[in-house]
Amino acid sequence: MRLSILSIPVLLFICALPAQASELFKPYKAVYKAQWDMGISFGGDAIGELSRDGERWKLSLSAAALIAKVDEFSEFTLQEDNVLPQHYEYHRKVIGNNKNAVLQFNWNTNTVLNDIAKKPWTLDIPAGTQDNLSYQMQLRLDLAAGKQQLSYQVADGGRIKTYPFIIVGTETVTTPIGTFEAIKIQRDRGPDSKRETFLWCAPELDYMVVKLQQVEKNGKEYSLLIDKLEFMES
Repeated sequence: MRLSILSIPVLLFICALPAQASELFKPYKAVYKAQWDMGISFGGDAIGELSRDGERWKLSLSAAALIAKVDEFSEFTLQEDNVLPQHYEYHRKVIGNNKNAVLQFNWNTNTVLNDIAKKPWTLDIPAGTQDNLSYQMQLRLDLAAGKQQLSYQVADGGRIKTYPFIIVGTETVTTPIGTFEAIKIQRDRGPDSKRETFLWCAPELDYMVVKLQQVEKNGKEYSLLIDKLEFMES
């Protein structure tokens, strides 16, 4: 998952994609233990939820610390094995540095609108374009299909950004909810980048992220480890 304070989400054992993409996704609530390093180290919880209302799905992420709070969600639909984002919001409150984004996707015109009053923009988008959360769901589908090439076009900041990922290997991850053989993947930011993001996803949990580590350019770190998981009724 792009991590939103730094933003959160994978590759795994090859297996057949379900006949319906929705068979892979099950509504859930997950609590992650988070550790921030912002000059001093402190912890908190990050909560990720997946819910469904008819044909529309909603993935949300919220995280809070002493000086920062982030709320982010994506509403999307499924078309066979493709995720189609419909509406995305991101709200960050940090002392002296708030940020907001509200994206409306229109697949009839292949455009996306950011209607935040101070910085509105409209962007033409190619098929398959994602938002900063929905691409994580597409990633899960692609992993389940055994795809080796993982790259996503994401509408962000008035332009299309490319998010490529590299499969690093398989590692055992021990968490409060169990031990998992997880696939470790890395966000490919290029050989000269000082920023690193690693994700570990568990095939046993339909490729959900069970661990994340991110190192910023200044060396500050952010990490997540799944602590609780509850599957909900569809």
